[in-house]
Amino acid sequence: MGNSDPSSVVPRHVAIIMDGNNRWARRRLLPGVAGHRAGVDAVRAAIEVCADAGVEVLTLFAFSSENWRRPTDEVSALMELFLSALRREAKKLDQNGIRLRIIGDRSRFHPELQREMEQAEALTAGHTRLVLQVAANYGGQWDIAQAAQRLAQAVKEGTLEPERITPELLQNCLTTAGMPLPDLCIRTGGEHRISNFLLWQLAYAELYFSDLFWPDFKHEAMRKALADYATRQRRFGKTSEQIEAEVRASC
Repeated sequence: MGNSDPSSVVPRHVAIIMDGNNRWARRRLLPGVAGHRAGVDAVRAAIEVCADAGVEVLTLFAFSSENWRRPTDEVSALMELFLSALRREAKKLDQNGIRLRIIGDRSRFHPELQREMEQAEALTAGHTRLVLQVAANYGGQWDIAQAAQRLAQAVKEGTLEPERITPELLQNCLTTAGMPLPDLCIRTGGEHRISNFLLWQLAYAELYFSDLFWPDFKHEAMRKALADYATRQRRFGKTSEQIEAEVRASC
């Protein structure tokens, strides 16, 4: 059973795997980087729709830790695109009250790109309309491993007893600490997998798959995904009957 008023059900946190840029470009006989450039417009659309709908956090999978395996010229083009997009879009985010957070291992990026990341985050740090998290050189396994390393270091230093380690404590050591867990994960491009994205955080997220390539996933497609989410019944291990009884009791 869905919600009686779907328009009132908005996910607090939406995560998106932006897939299909290369295939979009190949179908148009264009180089792969053209698809990534075209995908920037879809990013803007997702931000606009989520901000207008009242979503609190939008996390975009921009560059995975596995993407370094791609051809060198494509990786170089992606880094240039990332740098230029940061310089161009940071002021727009600031003007629209949107906070930027970048999650992932930054150490492999060029120092100039790292500086731009820090400056864009500092510029938008005080905003609350929407938190835009960009996952760059990110992998879900890496995120869990670095959290475990932090806890192991605390145990080694004697500031934490091993038996005090809980799922909540580990979760607070992830790069997304302080943010609500994703309610909805969208993947474009027709693939049905999560590709090492937010592995811990997506445990109870609703999954939505679209056959559209990312550059074609614009305002209408984003609104459709949010509308679909509003029809879902989230049970978190309970039965439908339990959820419906809780809803009746709250009325």
